[in-house]
Amino acid sequence: MSPKALKVALQMDPIGAVNIDADTTFRIGEEAQARGHELFYYTPDRIAFQEGRVTARGWPLELRREKGNHFTLGEEREIDLSEMDVVWLRQDPPFDMSYITITHLLDMIHPKTLVVNDPFWVRNYPEKLLVLNFPDLTPPTAIARDLATLRAFRDRHGDIILKPLYGNGGAGVFKLHSQDGNLASLHEMFTGISREPLIVQKYLPAVTKGDKRVILIDGEPVGAINRVPAKGETRSNMHVGGRPEKVELTARDREICAAIGPLLKEKGQILVGIDVIGDWLTEINVTSPTGIQELERFDGVNVAAKIWEAIEARRG
Repeated sequence: MSPKALKVALQMDPIGAVNIDADTTFRIGEEAQARGHELFYYTPDRIAFQEGRVTARGWPLELRREKGNHFTLGEEREIDLSEMDVVWLRQDPPFDMSYITITHLLDMIHPKTLVVNDPFWVRNYPEKLLVLNFPDLTPPTAIARDLATLRAFRDRHGDIILKPLYGNGGAGVFKLHSQDGNLASLHEMFTGISREPLIVQKYLPAVTKGDKRVILIDGEPVGAINRVPAKGETRSNMHVGGRPEKVELTARDREICAAIGPLLKEKGQILVGIDVIGDWLTEINVTSPTGIQELERFDGVNVAAKIWEAIEARRG
């Protein structure tokens, strides 16, 4: 039991659809409940600014680890989010103007109400952009909308990975070999549906052995899982059939975490999941990182408790 019961709001995607054996937000809420904290749940479309107040319409929430019957909602009501102790910003990307607007609203109540992760730095540290601050840790990378720039990058580096800058879960990720004739067509498709640039990275053959997800809490690594691509797949995301495996942190993983951890802690990024392929950092996920349930099962560690210990220490 924690020293003080906290009022906790979970801003997340619809709770009815979550997989209770894999969903990180479910596990965060379940552990909060076990520690005596009080849960309130709402979806991102129900947050509002009303004449000086940041409000949300939602429900008191009770969770249980029972498939098909994993939650009970109380009576719907509107709350003033500034009256909560903790608000979790946990909806999935896309990291679009809706997401950015929500971070601005949550800025208005933080840090009096602790928003996890700090919304100012979630907004300023999109997953695929924060890594650009650490070029010695990352594979060759370019961000561009211009086809000539993308072609020149491939000419320099051979096989590449091309993906949308603000996507998630492996959606829209393509591997293109050095002579692949589809680069112009893919560029045409992407630029036809979005005004955003693309991110391109040198392909790392080590991905066939897995894409490691390392979980950091308050800037410190607590463990990792390896996500192995399904046969015939380049992408290792569990959303698209990647298989989680037990894995240890290597000296290189710890070196990467030591380089980025102090910045994450300073900027209030309490729960972060980084992606490491071979010896290279490819993403720093701060919006709604996943993987803690798999890590808990593999390592027998209560990762959710460590997250709450970090939050409770901040709440005093």
